[in-house]
Amino acid sequence: MVRAVAATAWGGVDSIDVIDVPSRRPGPGEASVAVRATVISPFDLKRAGGAIGGDGESLPLRLGNEAAGVVSAIGPDPMGFEGAPLAVGDEVFGHWLPGAQADELTVAAGMLLRKPAGLGFAEAASLLGSGTTAVHILEAAAVGDGDVVLVHGVSGAVGGMVAQLARMRGAHVIGTAAPGRHERLRVMGVHPVAYGAGLADRVRALVPGGVSAAIDTAGTDEALAASLALVNDPARVVTIANHRGAVAAGARALGPGPETERVRTAARLDLVRLAAAGDLAVAIARQFPLEQARDAYALLATGHAAGKIVLRPA
Repeated sequence: MVRAVAATAWGGVDSIDVIDVPSRRPGPGEASVAVRATVISPFDLKRAGGAIGGDGESLPLRLGNEAAGVVSAIGPDPMGFEGAPLAVGDEVFGHWLPGAQADELTVAAGMLLRKPAGLGFAEAASLLGSGTTAVHILEAAAVGDGDVVLVHGVSGAVGGMVAQLARMRGAHVIGTAAPGRHERLRVMGVHPVAYGAGLADRVRALVPGGVSAAIDTAGTDEALAASLALVNDPARVVTIANHRGAVAAGARALGPGPETERVRTAARLDLVRLAAAGDLAVAIARQFPLEQARDAYALLATGHAAGKIVLRPA
């Protein structure tokens, strides 16, 4: 049997349990992975609460889609993402892995990448979800050299990736965060600003020349309003968290679809290269044993984790 994190009712944090599910041998083109680290996300919490799918999905509903571990079994022709066959003992990781919050996972081998030796299991498991989202955001906002970019929620997992990658493109980054996190942001090369009343005026005081683009990972009405007030072209205001408000204002809202899949898949290998070289940091807020999944989700629900929350099956 396999231990897996699942929603056993539509009820958010209180509905999340660790259950036993049958193990499955890999078939053609598949590999089984002994999971060493797996990540929880706001998307998982929404699914557990029934906000995505709800009664259209069956219970118990397994959660997660990001994991890293060691290949424990293979089926015929287990070709990894890079185009070479996987073997038992390979250290791998991936994204878009259904039911990834478990101590064992059997998936299509093509969804698995080889983990660089210098990248820990927790960092590898945490890389692709936030990293590919950040790349997609920056592409959508057309961020490049000389831009001034305002990032809402810059101390979060996606916001931190956006800031790092924007600076690699030659942009100047301003980020909203609680005052207690400002010093860490300065070390990252980000100019911090406190959110709350008067945000747009504080940003204008920092950059009298104006803001080229704004990225919303926070999803608040304040973030969208300040962005639209500061950026001349609403098409360069991009959100992943306030879809309805953004679309109504002429801004861009990113979600699932063929273009999302294309851009984010294409970004994977470059993100791995950057992380393996130490040029892209993966922020881990806290790690929990798998059996403490409910406690991990309770922390996630506060919205103040400031990085990825990782479950460790072993």
